[in-house]
Amino acid sequence: VQLQASGGGLVQAGGSLRLSCAASGSIFSINVMGWYRQAPGKQRELVASFTSGGRTNYADSVKGRFTISRDNAKNTVYLQMNSLKPEDTAVYYCNFWALVGSDYWGQGTQVTVSS
Repeated sequence: VQLQASGGGLVQAGGSLRLSCAASGSIFSINVMGWYRQAPGKQRELVASFTSGGRTNYADSVKGRFTISRDNAKNTVYLQMNSLKPEDTAVYYCNFWALVGSDYWGQGTQVTVSS
């Protein structure tokens, strides 16, 4: 499985971006799809995730502003980010994980929010 992330960019505070993560290959065994981010000097953190059972999970800092979704036909996971804040500035990574031990990462896409 290869993941291709896109959609990052520079946006003013209060603006919106939508990140996409397109997967190639079989994702039948994937149990969790998610987005992580890493800001300079900080550890990578989970932003949002989506389980194969349909459950979603969000970091407290993005609840109510970000929405994770998926398009099964396109093997793509999205992260809609609204009301962006300067503290959302980071490199965003998509991740697909399976109980069998598979762990796939996209290449990262930069999101910069100016004040």
